[in-house]
Amino acid sequence: MTLIKSISGIRGTIGGTVDENLTPIDAVKFAAAYGTWLKSQRQKESYRVVVGRDARISGEMIQNLVMNTLVGLGIHVIDLGLSTTPTVEIAVPLEHADGGIILTASHNPKQWNALKLLNAKGEFLNGEEGQKILKIAESNDMNFAEVDDLGKITINDAYIDIHIDEVLDLELVNKKAIENANFKVVVDGVNSTGGIAIPLLLERLGVEAVKLYCEPTGHFPHNPEPLKEHLSDLAKAVVKEHADFGIVVDPDVDRLAFMDEKGEMFGEEYTLVACADYVLSKTPGNTVSNMSSTRALRDVTEKHGGTYEASAVGEVNVVDLMKKNNVVIGGEGNGGIIYPKSHYGRDALVGVALFLSLLAEKKMTVSELRATYPNYFMSKKKIQLTPGLDVDGILKTMEANYSNEKLTTIDGLKIDFAESWVHLRKSNTEPIIRIYTEAPSQETADTLADRFIGEISTIANI
Repeated sequence: MTLIKSISGIRGTIGGTVDENLTPIDAVKFAAAYGTWLKSQRQKESYRVVVGRDARISGEMIQNLVMNTLVGLGIHVIDLGLSTTPTVEIAVPLEHADGGIILTASHNPKQWNALKLLNAKGEFLNGEEGQKILKIAESNDMNFAEVDDLGKITINDAYIDIHIDEVLDLELVNKKAIENANFKVVVDGVNSTGGIAIPLLLERLGVEAVKLYCEPTGHFPHNPEPLKEHLSDLAKAVVKEHADFGIVVDPDVDRLAFMDEKGEMFGEEYTLVACADYVLSKTPGNTVSNMSSTRALRDVTEKHGGTYEASAVGEVNVVDLMKKNNVVIGGEGNGGIIYPKSHYGRDALVGVALFLSLLAEKKMTVSELRATYPNYFMSKKKIQLTPGLDVDGILKTMEANYSNEKLTTIDGLKIDFAESWVHLRKSNTEPIIRIYTEAPSQETADTLADRFIGEISTIANI
């Protein structure tokens, strides 16, 4: 299935047939459904929506379709052009807009694109709002504007600079210490908009940026998910340039990973751990991440006297729990930093500034910093199930089998053991159960995952 309609938006592969891929007709239909929903929220004389995109090859086409559909609904559009997800998120409230759309398929390969939908706060829609938009799209219940009431498109290409200004104005960003440290950093921008935004931020902070794949052509030089197996060129460049560390982001710049001075991964899970360590040392408080994120965040939070809590997987769930618990920093273990003093969205620019501040104040190498944190290792596997199998029933059986352990059931089943955990979740799009584990060694994490695959196979008789 290459067209996925969900509460957070619509994503799919470019080309092919309507309703099976992300075709121009699908882009128009869902943009129209979003605009119709937006206008139903409150009656007013005019409506405004911020639209931006990553550098995907299909981005300009999809953006023009989306913007002109909104114009056809009588909605005024602020066109940010090439942008980042967090940049669009901060632009929505600054523009006093009613919502925002980001054209990006995040870490998916170049043939994918998506419409990510924001509310008037510049935050992702909740489940109820997303369902309403899906229903409007299915029903075609849309009423377009007459000729004298069409919307207008206004171009504003200043927002990456405005975003950087906002980051530099954050109280905890220690600009002086960063500048004095004379850092040299290699940036892998995966030929998307991170190649624009991250070097500009580093330049403003007095950091020497060596650019690697920073041309926003949309031709990704490697798999755009920022994982170790995709980053051999970055590792070579860091060592060759005698850089202090490497930075890599995904195409829409909401995920962030670091590489140490030896060309070894700092660990995507530890991006949030390090940034939280810095923030908690200045502003004690609580933290939140999702249930599939490392336990190291809990350890660091408790070290600073705070309380950690895990949410269901999904950025909107993390944000909801962060607001409820009034946390000082949170995010997701995939390198997503959410810092409420900036905004409630994953933001690699904020993460870079906080990490640089920590490193400058600690006066240690990135590998030395990594050694100060608890060492956990994760295994991420899945088990294919026969379509029609009762996945919920399987998870209920597993819950009963481990009733003596600490269990969490807000999102599948998470079992917390003394030194490890396992998280079992069913996929919403295919007949699989995802099996995430974490333990003090990679071998233990893999063995734990394989053990649970075996137990599930026995219960499911597969």
